[in-house]
Amino acid sequence: MTKLLHIDSSILGGYSVSRQLSAEAVAQLTAGRSDMEVSYRDVAANPIPHLSGGYLAALQSAEADRTPELEADIALGAEVLEEFIAADIVVIGAGLYNFGIPSQLKAWIDRVLVAGKTFSYVDGKPTGLVPGKRIILTVARGGFYGSESPIASFEHTETYLKTAFAFIGLNAEAIVAEGIAVGPDQRAAAVEAAQAQIAALHA
Repeated sequence: MTKLLHIDSSILGGYSVSRQLSAEAVAQLTAGRSDMEVSYRDVAANPIPHLSGGYLAALQSAEADRTPELEADIALGAEVLEEFIAADIVVIGAGLYNFGIPSQLKAWIDRVLVAGKTFSYVDGKPTGLVPGKRIILTVARGGFYGSESPIASFEHTETYLKTAFAFIGLNAEAIVAEGIAVGPDQRAAAVEAAQAQIAALHA
């Protein structure tokens, strides 16, 4: 059984382009497949707490004070991490918020980039411990931040996520719809172009 993990992070609900595209990517990858098991996590609707000093202390020392709230946070962190480790394919919908990823998605990233679990250091260099995963990003951007844009260097959603996954040895594929806040015609054109890329996806 192939396991697919679907992550959404947009706060825009039904108005979200990244959600629309991530759902269509999952539908494309699972079409006609009876051997595909899909799990879904919406980190905007059900936020994962941001890392805290207490959380890190509890993971590093059995003597740390563990409140019921902290115990629940530790259990959630373990669940999120194991969910990611178990997945063969991960589809992530993300927008560009003030030049970067939604903070809710950053909280998820902080639970899956874990030393000793998804990466380790060998001779001072990071080495991934979860090879073979396929990462697909569906990214929505209100403006234009592509390689030809004069503000391309301001883009830190696609670039950050690719960097984060590369750190643990995984190459992320990105399907991008940009300029969606420019106007309805550009939004429709951007979505259509992204959908054409999604139609070419194969599990």
